[in-house]
Amino acid sequence: MIFLPHIVLLLHLLDSLIYILCYEFLEIKHMRSFLCASSALSLVLIYIVALCLLHIMPYRDKNHASLRLKIMKGGTLIFRLCFWGVLAQPFLYFFKLYNYALYLFSGGGTSAVLFDAVLAFFFFYFLILNGCIRILCTCRSLGVWKRVLIFFFIWIPFLHLIPAKYLSKRAKVEYDAEVFRFENRRIRADSNICATRYPIIMLHGIGFRDLQYFNYWGRIPKELSRNGASVYYGHQEAWGTIENNALTIKKTIEKVLLENHCDKVNIIAHSKGGLDARYLISGLHMEDQIASLTTISTPHRGSELLSILNRLPDSVYRFISSLFDRTYRKLGDQNPDCYHASKQLSSEFCESFNEKYKDSPNVYYQSYASYVKHTFGDNLLSIPYLLMFLAGAPKNDGLVSIESAQWGNFKKVFASTGRRGISHGDMIDLKREDYKGFDVIEAYIQIVAELKNSGY
Repeated sequence: MIFLPHIVLLLHLLDSLIYILCYEFLEIKHMRSFLCASSALSLVLIYIVALCLLHIMPYRDKNHASLRLKIMKGGTLIFRLCFWGVLAQPFLYFFKLYNYALYLFSGGGTSAVLFDAVLAFFFFYFLILNGCIRILCTCRSLGVWKRVLIFFFIWIPFLHLIPAKYLSKRAKVEYDAEVFRFENRRIRADSNICATRYPIIMLHGIGFRDLQYFNYWGRIPKELSRNGASVYYGHQEAWGTIENNALTIKKTIEKVLLENHCDKVNIIAHSKGGLDARYLISGLHMEDQIASLTTISTPHRGSELLSILNRLPDSVYRFISSLFDRTYRKLGDQNPDCYHASKQLSSEFCESFNEKYKDSPNVYYQSYASYVKHTFGDNLLSIPYLLMFLAGAPKNDGLVSIESAQWGNFKKVFASTGRRGISHGDMIDLKREDYKGFDVIEAYIQIVAELKNSGY
């Protein structure tokens, strides 16, 4: 990567060596033209083969990775080669090879050296462009808008180094996570690590529905099923009140019990889904049909964000809520009630709710939380995070504080080793992204595996 970009320089150096060899050592002047032509042709062929290997090959991989991952890893390898290649270019000046080239080139002019420099620039430019395109086409965690924005910038010389650095980082995180996941699948083959005694009901949070083509839980349910779990969904409404949603979940559970010929289920609930489940257990007296309740980022003590939203004039709040109701009625909600459903996430309501609906001794309760490390940790929740931070909840996931998420046997606060942290949406694989130091899929596998080992 030091000399390969300088094919012009190499050809002139080769010509000089052959000249010295033919005229001063072997004294075979008549062979010079033949040796120059054959050597130049060989060098050009080697150059072309090397370029093809750099641009086309997916590269070997010691891990049992798919072709997609090999191509993506190849993109990061290209970036690494270019980085060291560019960094090594000053050594050409250090060893005065360009001075020697100036002496060799006709008339000592700079035109040939300038041509060589331009060729070297395009060598690295197209190589970095290749790496960007590889990752853009194979990295699944990149969103549509990120792809469009990056695709626009990668054609601009020098500016394309910025998206190249981002793509390299994103590809590395996804590659490591995918390889780790693949190895776990291979090790766990036929182990049924998530085959719990009772089926699992997964309950979504507010503002979402269990859709067929967009899974609220991202890649999580598929991986749980792969490891032996029986996974079902609550199918409660996006903007239904706790009471109405609990009735819907009750009907779902009754169907699951009948289908699986069992007497209990495990519930894993995210956000408001945890409050729906707690009312189901204590308000609708379903404690004998629920083995365990695992809540993820549930605002058991309310959300500070609602304290801020409650300062809006009631007429304005009701008007905005009516807009949500009309929209979600078209999306499938039978009885959307944004006004009351959202008010049920306030600290005042949750305090009264906790007093009225006590935990059942027949059900195992456990909870998990996460937090974002700074305002721009998750662009979707930057403003809510900042508002909660200013409202006195410095450690929150953008919607729920760590203190509010603690309920029953509080197990863990999820965090990443990166600078962004883990947001409310990250805990359900909303963006289908992998983050440094945190694997959301593996987190849920461990949660379910622990339920299995505990006899649930």
